[in-house]
Amino acid sequence: MNWSTFVAAKIDNTDNAIHIMGTLNFTQILTQTVEKLSEKESLKGLFHQHRDGSPLPSSKALEEIVELSRSIIFPGYFGKSTISTRTIGYHIGVNIERLHKLLADQVMAGLCFAEEGECPEGMMDADMRQRAESIAAQLIERLPDIRHVLSTDVKAAYNGDPAAVNYGEIISCYPVIKALTNYRIAHELLLLGVPLIPRILTEMAHSETGIDIHPGATIGHHFTIDHGTGVVIGATCIIGNHVKLYQGVTLGAKSFPLDSDGNPIKGIPRHPILEDGVVIYANATILGRITIGKDSVVGANVWVTQDLKPKTKKYKKDKTDNIFLEFNNGTGI
Repeated sequence: MNWSTFVAAKIDNTDNAIHIMGTLNFTQILTQTVEKLSEKESLKGLFHQHRDGSPLPSSKALEEIVELSRSIIFPGYFGKSTISTRTIGYHIGVNIERLHKLLADQVMAGLCFAEEGECPEGMMDADMRQRAESIAAQLIERLPDIRHVLSTDVKAAYNGDPAAVNYGEIISCYPVIKALTNYRIAHELLLLGVPLIPRILTEMAHSETGIDIHPGATIGHHFTIDHGTGVVIGATCIIGNHVKLYQGVTLGAKSFPLDSDGNPIKGIPRHPILEDGVVIYANATILGRITIGKDSVVGANVWVTQDLKPKTKKYKKDKTDNIFLEFNNGTGI
């Protein structure tokens, strides 16, 4: 064996040894990481144990539920575009049937999820299925009322925006209608006792539109949000009729009361009440369980943490010349 052959053989043997050692080292690292990630203590509060036949709610199925719901409420604008007055009954019937099945499946998944992967003790699968199907049917029964109140929201958006050409443009293009459709369906499901699903539906709208409405909020008719991006409406908000918000408005909580153990107290009213006819301009922040009185106007970039009497105009003054702002009754930008 010449010198070059000897050197090449030594290098080859060294590479093989390094490769074997590297493989063993990687295997050890991976094994140790799996063990750490599987430790019960590290999984506390982060692990959802599945029961056979009880999967998590499906985002894909919920997306189809949203699309079906929109096509039923606004036929011709969502779903099949070839729908006509002669075929509308058929299309709505097919969509309703599909919606009921999908919704019942997802409601059942949500009900079992709320029990940490187990359906309530003593309740048979057949009973749970019947309950889920009943809830789905009750939601569908409320769709005419949901459509009615959404029609007032469309009207409010149209009347409040001089740039709007017609109702069809509002339904097709304005993010507020998509966000409110998800919210109003989610709110009804929440009232029917469905866990998890309502929040997923409103978060889907949040991702789609930039408008974050908690399903627990209560919102009256003829409600609109101009532009929409960055609006936040908290879980215990109560919003009256004919209310208008602009982009970036926050209706939030001022603080989180703690119990004796230092944990946040859940379920208490902590978000604002907006009475009828209120207008809140862009990037205003309204915090705490306060009341903004009827027909009040809150200007842009204003911070409000105290009650406002009816017909109050709250705005920022120019520190130089103290000019009063004219709000033009919230008729749009």
